[in-house]
Amino acid sequence: MRLFAALSLALCSGLSFADKPIDITFLHLNDLHAHVESTMIRKKPYGGYARLATLVKRERAANKNLLLLNAGDTFQGTIYFNVYEGLADAAALNSLGVDAATIGNHEFDHGPAALAAYMQAVDFPVISSNITSSDSVFGPLVKPSTVLMVGGERIGVVGATTPDTSNISQPGPTVQFANVQGSVQREIDKLTGQGINKIVLLTHIGYEEDQALVPKLRGVDLVIGGHSHSPLGTPTIDGWRNAEGPYPTLVKNADGDIVPIVQGYEWGKVMGEIKLSFNARGKVVKVVAARPIVVDETVPEDRQMKALVAAFQKPIAAQANAQIGTTVNAVPKEANASGESLMANVIADAMLAATEKMGAVAAFVNSGGVRGSLEQGKVTYGNLISIAPFGNTLVVLDLTGAELLGSLHEGEGTGGQLNPSHGTSYKVVGGKVTGVIVAGQALDTSKIYRVSFYNFTANGGDKHVVLQNAKGRRVDTGLLDIDVLTDYVRGHVPLDVQAEGRILRG
Repeated sequence: MRLFAALSLALCSGLSFADKPIDITFLHLNDLHAHVESTMIRKKPYGGYARLATLVKRERAANKNLLLLNAGDTFQGTIYFNVYEGLADAAALNSLGVDAATIGNHEFDHGPAALAAYMQAVDFPVISSNITSSDSVFGPLVKPSTVLMVGGERIGVVGATTPDTSNISQPGPTVQFANVQGSVQREIDKLTGQGINKIVLLTHIGYEEDQALVPKLRGVDLVIGGHSHSPLGTPTIDGWRNAEGPYPTLVKNADGDIVPIVQGYEWGKVMGEIKLSFNARGKVVKVVAARPIVVDETVPEDRQMKALVAAFQKPIAAQANAQIGTTVNAVPKEANASGESLMANVIADAMLAATEKMGAVAAFVNSGGVRGSLEQGKVTYGNLISIAPFGNTLVVLDLTGAELLGSLHEGEGTGGQLNPSHGTSYKVVGGKVTGVIVAGQALDTSKIYRVSFYNFTANGGDKHVVLQNAKGRRVDTGLLDIDVLTDYVRGHVPLDVQAEGRILRG
């Protein structure tokens, strides 16, 4: 309450209230990643479209003027995407009544064609101001912004997508990503030139990037973000990341106006809700209410949405529920204090096991290639495909020790950290990689090492230029990430994963 009172005073100072202000409630989601069903975390369900539908109906009944917005990365992460390529999500989001969405980087994981099919299937605009494309189908579909009507008022919504998409997804040569700040400001200016005085920025660039962007912009009133999977204002919950900042986070724009920045964590585990009062000049004069709503088992599942989900589930249920193995302990994807991810260890070990017969002595998985965790107990195919959903193939590269060291340095510099297989390790001191051990021996920069990576990383994804430009022998094995991981888990029953110090941060 103190936050809202302080914000009200800051925003209202020196202003006269209009005769007909409007209160608008914004519900928002981001980084759903095809989590059509609830996600089990520490044996408790969170998210899922059926629970989200209950909340949306409840909030629409309680709030006259309401918009539901989606900040991107609806694609990729579970077996639902592998089977339906976003079309199951399209049907569910249509049923929820989403008003607009921006484009996330993972929307390009199967190229512009799959994204175009999704955009043609949804009932709402999918926008991004910094994307242009010469693709004959996708190009005409992408628009920089949209104008929504609420309570007789026009609300301008401008989209933005991380320019890193070219490096971390598969947009192809026909899609270009421009600078976010310039693209967004041009679109805001165009809308305000049309007399639209309430502007929402719907971004998929990350929480820190949103905070850095707002002070450079004029005319923006609210930022709803995604991409960084940031929990804001969330309670401490077993198995969740701790909150990274307040909900909302308040930052001044270039006009000197305070702009709330919000984000809703990931996978539909949280639905954000912020209610703003605007005066007649389109200025935010008060944050009426703001909360991250935890979507847990206390929220009943909506019957209509549950039936829709069941229809999509039926063709894949048997495959998803097939037991592959067991694990004696939980295997989190999140890195521990030293920087080591237990789930990354499993994947790297699986990659090495699959390519040892080809001469590989080590394997590395990029952190972004690890998309989920394992709970203690039964491991199903559905669990594994949510962890390795991309359809990457394994590539075996012959690298000099110098090239391998360079790739580890690049991993630290770009965020595409390389997680090694058993017997290989390194230290990071002051942001520099040191003490590299490969297959139990100290790294020799002049020696040739045969190493396996995902094709995404080997081809330069996550800005791994050293791997992309390596001149040594390169073989794409055709082995799929999910198949390799499945074989490994099936061959290690029960799976017992312990920290080994493969990455040590000093």
